[in-house]
Amino acid sequence: MYQTESWGSPYVPASGRNGVGSYAGGGDPFERIEQLAAESAVVIFSISSCCMCHAIKRLFCGMGVNPTVYELDQAGDPIAGKEMEMALMRLIGASSAAALPVVFVGGKLVGAMDRVMASHINGTLVPLLKDAGALWL
Repeated sequence: MYQTESWGSPYVPASGRNGVGSYAGGGDPFERIEQLAAESAVVIFSISSCCMCHAIKRLFCGMGVNPTVYELDQAGDPIAGKEMEMALMRLIGASSAAALPVVFVGGKLVGAMDRVMASHINGTLVPLLKDAGALWL
């Protein structure tokens, strides 16, 4: 696992962590998403050039949370990255490519940007992060 300079959070390259949790290659994308989401307290599925993805990563880092970020456009196998993106769109019920970022906390789906921001504004995000062990204050 590598550290990104800009986020200070784990960036998982296309090959995954030592072959574990890799999202490149065959298999059911829903199972891969479930497995990857369960590996860390906060997991963000992102596209590196997406401004909304950038905003979500900044939100969590600004709160002192160290999310694991999967940049789907940087998958070693571009088809696997697209399959994951399509599966995430189906999970959140999105009909457009604006589905990313998708956030999981404690292995549970929080949702895309709108759900995460709504949770942050209404005060339910911090308790969720504390319960997942991602935030101690």
